[in-house]
Amino acid sequence: MKDILAKYLPVNAVEPVSELIKMNSVHLKIVNERVTRHGDYRRMPDGSQQITINANLNQYRFLITTIHEVAHLVAFEKYGRSIKPHGHEWKHCFRSLMLPFIRPEIFPNNLLPVIASHFRNPKASSDTDARLSVALKSFDPVNDKSYIFEIPAGSIFKIHNGKTFKKGPKKIKRYECLEMDTGRIYLFQPNAEVHLLKV
Repeated sequence: MKDILAKYLPVNAVEPVSELIKMNSVHLKIVNERVTRHGDYRRMPDGSQQITINANLNQYRFLITTIHEVAHLVAFEKYGRSIKPHGHEWKHCFRSLMLPFIRPEIFPNNLLPVIASHFRNPKASSDTDARLSVALKSFDPVNDKSYIFEIPAGSIFKIHNGKTFKKGPKKIKRYECLEMDTGRIYLFQPNAEVHLLKV
């Protein structure tokens, strides 16, 4: 297990994550990228616990995602299955499991304050915290995607499923964008990653 985790995690996180997985008797599966999620926790029909994590995540996002999913397991075991998936109980478990990792031996100094701020009240996905999402993306390999907030108003862009949109105005926290084929308006998080087609 440690040899596999060493390929995906910061070096000083390998041992404690390996212990967490062992302690909670969870089967960790590393899978190909899924556009809609970084990781997933489920209880299997035979009662075993399984966590899947996308293989393409950078080491810091991989660590946060793994702890996020272990927190689901711990919260359900501790508080029962009727709790909300990302409610107070899960937030409490996620925070306490993540705390030992928020240190300079594991995260770079420029990432630590952003992570500490996020964990005061963790969101259902690190992607919905735009500041954290952008900070984590700086450790990804360079790609040809842009964030919605970076592109000019009126730009035409494409998303992962091939649909094209025109960027509109910002309403409170999200951008109203017009789907070109249907004329319908969709709301996009500022840190949604898109392919810019035309400015």
